[in-house]
Amino acid sequence: MWWHVYPLGAVGAEVRPSTPVDDRPVDHRLQRLVPWLDHVVDLGLNGLLLGPVFASSTHGYDTVDHFRIDPRLGDESDLAALVSAAHERGIRVVLDGVFNHVGREHPAFRALEEQGPGAPTAELFAVERSGWQAGDPVPVRDFEGHDILVALDHGGRAAEDLVVEVMTYWLDRGIDGWRLDAAYAVPPSFWARVLPRVRERFPEAWSSGEVIHGDAAAIVQASTMDSTTQYELWQAVWHGIADRNCFELAHAVERHDALLTTFVPTTFVGNHDVTRIASAVGERFAGHAAAVLFTVAGTPVVYAGDEYGWTAVKEEREGGDDAVRPELPAAPPAPTGLTHVHEALIALRRRNPWLHRAHTDVVHLTNTAVVLRTATADAAVVTALNLADDPVEVPAADATRVEAGGGDLRDGTLRLPAAGWAVLTA
Repeated sequence: MWWHVYPLGAVGAEVRPSTPVDDRPVDHRLQRLVPWLDHVVDLGLNGLLLGPVFASSTHGYDTVDHFRIDPRLGDESDLAALVSAAHERGIRVVLDGVFNHVGREHPAFRALEEQGPGAPTAELFAVERSGWQAGDPVPVRDFEGHDILVALDHGGRAAEDLVVEVMTYWLDRGIDGWRLDAAYAVPPSFWARVLPRVRERFPEAWSSGEVIHGDAAAIVQASTMDSTTQYELWQAVWHGIADRNCFELAHAVERHDALLTTFVPTTFVGNHDVTRIASAVGERFAGHAAAVLFTVAGTPVVYAGDEYGWTAVKEEREGGDDAVRPELPAAPPAPTGLTHVHEALIALRRRNPWLHRAHTDVVHLTNTAVVLRTATADAAVVTALNLADDPVEVPAADATRVEAGGGDLRDGTLRLPAAGWAVLTA
């Protein structure tokens, strides 16, 4: 179960500096995350999912050197110290692998701009070579219209070898796995060539691809990735709660359930690319979202600050992500009520590790109330949500004990207060 942090923002680094990468002094900011590791443990989580840490021009996703820590964060020794401190606490570490594209300032692409089709790095990039001559602008594919992000050629051996080298380099230095950025934009056949080569040396390394749309089960089967991000469930939690439409949430839970025959999705209700869940659903419903996250199947991820109920809205403009990627305080603040909710839900999940891959049934459903029962033959966890401004009575689905949230349980019925929720066990 992961705690996800965006390092450049979290440590207060300048995201859009004017100084070229090679001229930036090394600032050992990455160590500022070490005091937060005990907070991760206190929550009950056991994984640290780091956003981009490699040298880049701006926000971290325009990489210029996959083998160098961004000088705004420090150097390789700083990452080694962070990984060591995490491992001492039983926390695994995953890095963000941006392998669909690189930044336009990457030396390999600069060589291509300067030397044209004859450059030794030409095979690395997705270039339209017809009619292209030295001195012409490079007709390279970009990532979703962002001209600073130039696409790699995933059909060729050069990109495959580069990615294998990068992944194994950092796994050899102690990390435990990879988040594969923009994996949906990369042909599954590319991952199917890369990941087995990585597993030859690091069979325990975990990989989860960022997949926003598409047939996730088919992508996992074709790519050999261990998991993909579950954006459909995130969207249903957000819209289902915000729009008071439990039918949308129930439908997504059923579709989520169907994925379990193939793989266990990476689940979340917040990340560095989306509006904070407390802003999306309203602060009084953030606990409802957390209850779903930790009681349905999946590998859950908590985005740093969501456990405190931090708010921020993503905007579609330059810098529109900054609000959801804030600098962290020097030390974790005092727990809030929502922090304690996360602790209780995570503790419940640790006591019931079978929740990782257990199926969920929808046992009660109206526009503003839903009861989910996640179970095996021997145990069950029941999650009941009330989105209405009035109390409601719902079936307890054979549950006998309230573990988190609040409700009056008697005679097989659970009475939830207005805008209330509860998680129960049988």
